[in-house]
Amino acid sequence: MVLEGHDVMGLAHTGTGKTAAFMLPILQRLTKGPFRRVRALIVAPTRELAEQIYQMGIDLGKNTEVNSVPIYGGVSKVSQVSRLRRGVEIVIACPGRLLDLVYDGDIDLSRVEVLVLDEADRMCDMGFLPDIRRILKLLPAQRQTLFFSATMPKDSRELADNILKDPVIVQIGKSAPVETVSHAFYPVPDSLKKDLLLAMLQQTPTGRVLIFTRTKHRARNLARDVEKGGYHAAALQGNMSQSQRQKAINGFRHGRYDILVATDVASRGIDVSEISHVINFDIPDTVDAYTHRIGRTGRAHRSGEAFTLAGRADEEMIRDIEKLLGTQIERRRLPDFDYGSFVPESQFQKNHSKPLRKTLSHHKRNHIRPNKGRNSPRRRIHSQ
Repeated sequence: MVLEGHDVMGLAHTGTGKTAAFMLPILQRLTKGPFRRVRALIVAPTRELAEQIYQMGIDLGKNTEVNSVPIYGGVSKVSQVSRLRRGVEIVIACPGRLLDLVYDGDIDLSRVEVLVLDEADRMCDMGFLPDIRRILKLLPAQRQTLFFSATMPKDSRELADNILKDPVIVQIGKSAPVETVSHAFYPVPDSLKKDLLLAMLQQTPTGRVLIFTRTKHRARNLARDVEKGGYHAAALQGNMSQSQRQKAINGFRHGRYDILVATDVASRGIDVSEISHVINFDIPDTVDAYTHRIGRTGRAHRSGEAFTLAGRADEEMIRDIEKLLGTQIERRRLPDFDYGSFVPESQFQKNHSKPLRKTLSHHKRNHIRPNKGRNSPRRRIHSQ
């Protein structure tokens, strides 16, 4: 559909291949020339996602003459402007830095042939809609527009209606977590969350683990506590510099860190296929946020596990998640964990507890083992 020149609305979750779905036809189009002018603009909500798209463009286009540049804040403008002046065909940009360069006269968008808005729903959530409208005014009216979103809240729907011309709609699955992910709730009071998490990591066969918290402060502190527990962990949150964030993501992707503790916004753009578990240390604020978090595991038809530490105040959100999934999610208690006076079964009307090891034994996982000494090897993932 993209090769034929249609505007496209793509509705799909992370891990379904949408980056290649727009990057491949764009590269095919641009290989015919002309070169050294901006012909395709890809707008993304976060630096990490922009960098991920850029890296995929490099991989897919390595045998072409097409050049690209990532444009985002948190790093110096100098190298970005230098690459633009040398001539590029594809710009992958976050809205704020892109507008800065436009207003400085460092980039010309008047001859853009293809516009891609990736994760449009998240851009609206993050308050980028006014910037997107400013960018649209700088582009030619005659262009191809590709609009990708996992969900379609009101703002995203209105934006799509305004910018797409007779679009082809391609939807992969429903607005729900991927089917290769299994889910479980662990009832626990806030005071025991950290201890339960560390016990879960000790008992659970895993590959790489992505842990979500609600706040930057908690992400930073929890990553430190997990590291003290003997694991190689890193935080990913908005107060970090771009170089720190990229170091954390790269370390997680390449195995230097087994565990990444992240906030929702900072986690956008994490594309690590080996994530076996997503753990919601804090339950998300919305069902859509749950879907996005869980989409980080079970990618490309791999199986994954999604665990949520839930308190009594989370019951309403739990019901909403179960409504989305169309089924009741299993409630579990961790064997041999000291809950003190708290009785997990008392928190929910129904309990479907199973021993954790038995539940996970059918997955041929690896097991992160805590580092027991200063001289222990950095890489502690051993075959199960």
